[in-house]
Amino acid sequence: MNFFIQIIVSGLTFGAMYALAAVGLALVWGAFNMLNMAHGIIMTLGAYFVLVWAEGWGLPLWLAGPFAFLAGGLFGAGVYFVSAHWMLRQRNFEVTIIIATFGLGMALEAGLMKILREWFHASPYAQPLSMGADSFLINDVPVSYQRLIIWAVAVVLIALVALFLTRTTMGRAIRATAQNRDAARLMGVKVKRVYVIVLALASALAGVAGIMLSSFKDVVPLMGQTPMLKAFIVIVLAGLGNMAGALYAALLIGMVEAAVKVLVADKWGFLAMLVVVVIAIIWRPAGLFGKHQIARQ
Repeated sequence: MNFFIQIIVSGLTFGAMYALAAVGLALVWGAFNMLNMAHGIIMTLGAYFVLVWAEGWGLPLWLAGPFAFLAGGLFGAGVYFVSAHWMLRQRNFEVTIIIATFGLGMALEAGLMKILREWFHASPYAQPLSMGADSFLINDVPVSYQRLIIWAVAVVLIALVALFLTRTTMGRAIRATAQNRDAARLMGVKVKRVYVIVLALASALAGVAGIMLSSFKDVVPLMGQTPMLKAFIVIVLAGLGNMAGALYAALLIGMVEAAVKVLVADKWGFLAMLVVVVIAIIWRPAGLFGKHQIARQ
């Protein structure tokens, strides 16, 4: 019974962190078939923003999270204007934008490494934003308040994104653009503005996901690479562009990883995720919640 509770607790924590990162990726793909390979470095920048905010500037920690959210959004908008804005009309946009954002991510990582060598000496740092070290017991299994905060933040942010997409004018414009870009443009939707907002929103979620991830591990320059890969695995498993499916797939992947780490060994968690995805894609090539897509012209 204790093993079961431990798996549930860890799985929900992993799932919450992966969901925030994966929902952003799914939102961007659903809006304009773009895979942002700089998503991982934006997670890293979110974590470092809190570090600079607290250690460098000495500002209140309770404001660090909201400002990291905003900083991630600004980086996301920058990704659009640096790369996607110039490539939207290219015939092979889906391929070229992967290359462009991959190069942009590498450039940002190199720049970050250079800055860290001068300011922080590139050493690992602990996340200064404490999420609660105390814990309570569920059937003799300790559950930290940190995990409760992570679950709450993930639920609130994803709920707010869902409300934004369904209850606001811009949200309806985003969904219309995702369904048919040309028809949305003819109806007066400013498509390029939609793209900027989509990338900003997805990157803001990535910034918060970076804070969550760094609360369990040290803040290091390459910390966003593995989480981004896992988020990509989640959206492939769910079906590219399916936001609700990405949420369910993140929880599934989190539970699988937690079960393997608890029952077998920590090092086999990632391999188990890959096995699940391969089996799922063989069974449903479009993803568990995806539909076969018609190529856009």
